[in-house]
Amino acid sequence: MFAINHCTVTPVRQEPSEGSEQLTQLLFGEVCEVLDRLPRWTKIRSTLDGQEGWVDFKMLTSANSPYPISHIQAVVAVPMAVATAMETGEELMLTLGTRLPNYAHGTFEVLGKQYLIDPACVSQPISNSPLGRPIGGTPSDSHNVCAIAQTLLNAPYLWGGKNAMGMDCSGFTQVVYATQGINLLRNAREQMTQGEIVASLADALPGDLAFFDHADRDPNATNISHVGLLLDNKTIIHCSGCVHVDGIDEMGIHLADGELTHHLVQVKRYL
Repeated sequence: MFAINHCTVTPVRQEPSEGSEQLTQLLFGEVCEVLDRLPRWTKIRSTLDGQEGWVDFKMLTSANSPYPISHIQAVVAVPMAVATAMETGEELMLTLGTRLPNYAHGTFEVLGKQYLIDPACVSQPISNSPLGRPIGGTPSDSHNVCAIAQTLLNAPYLWGGKNAMGMDCSGFTQVVYATQGINLLRNAREQMTQGEIVASLADALPGDLAFFDHADRDPNATNISHVGLLLDNKTIIHCSGCVHVDGIDEMGIHLADGELTHHLVQVKRYL
């Protein structure tokens, strides 16, 4: 059994409780597999990135089968957009990275309802395979992903968030890359398993992702704990406190005063 999120953003929690940790979020139209049911809560697995957790059942609508990701060829590409239900005129806020099933010429359809949206707010990437297009994109691809990332400047940090009003580091990279037709996994450790290895920061291109641990704080740290998007091989945009730009070198991310805040582990390429 499957279900579709019919709200702008829906929290996915570790336990069936409003007070439980938010693990991630479902954006409007995202499909999930139903794993378990309680009187108020539904345990789900996202068909997009495999994340599991508990959702208030009121936020979901049952569906017989999921939309194939490969059939979704349009994505919201601005921090916030307004969609209008054609039948009722009801307005719905949509956040960057929201996929738009059955999109054509400013209209899309979810759960049998048709919506209007300004085409200027929409990206139509050329592919939507599990990783997206074959690696080896054009300079315009790099420009697009960097430009879209910068529209989220000052978006606040929120653990488990992946929308313009609050996001974590990997939620930021996931939704930005969604606008390019590239389906990243949800957390930084998982995202580092995708893409192609870049030999060094000196070889990095705009749009590459850089991954970090906290060996700068703990010499024994081995877990990937942070990810950001390179604007070039000297600057990175990432969500830490809020989405902002910092300097980077082969050691890692540095504040303006030179303090090392994140230890660089690996650079990967997806475009």
